[in-house]
Amino acid sequence: MVFNSFTNVDATWLRLVDATKPAIDLSRADHRSMLLRCLNSWGCRIRYSREGEPAPFDTGISAWWQSWRSALPLVSLALLADADIDAVAAAYAALAAVQVSAGRTRHTLGPTAAAKTLYALRPQAIMPWDAAIATRIHVNRDGAAFGRHLRLGRAWASAVIAESGGDESAVPELVGRPAVSLAKILDEYLYVTITMPGQGTRSQEG
Repeated sequence: MVFNSFTNVDATWLRLVDATKPAIDLSRADHRSMLLRCLNSWGCRIRYSREGEPAPFDTGISAWWQSWRSALPLVSLALLADADIDAVAAAYAALAAVQVSAGRTRHTLGPTAAAKTLYALRPQAIMPWDAAIATRIHVNRDGAAFGRHLRLGRAWASAVIAESGGDESAVPELVGRPAVSLAKILDEYLYVTITMPGQGTRSQEG
């Protein structure tokens, strides 16, 4: 698969998974810090707070987690119910609006980083996106559009599982991507076919 030709493609992800076993818990400050570093390694460009400054990413993500953690489904993408998708879409909209930098110009987490955060929290269930994918397929990047993205991913995942003989866990190995979920493999397909053209080949981490 194309992603396997990128240098250190899974390095950051595997470090995050290993450091936060058995799962990321954003009530923990160290897990929030690791998530921030991961997001920035994936190109999100969230400013790190200096010593003595407010840390809006840390406080905002902590508050969001307290409000929304119970809404995040524990099933895989193919098994998401419509109610699950609606809940994730609402959680995504709230997460994208979290303030992550202070000062003269205030920034929110935004659509791409919100989607990647949700993937990090629920890698089996959430198919992330970036700006190119979101606008090409769904035009908008709001919660309703993210819900449509997950419904599309659910249909694709179900089709892939059926074609592979019904064993979802075997799919990543079959395509040479055993370190990631089917949801991420579908995102990688979209990245290669939509985001990457015109950018040139470059190393990817994440």
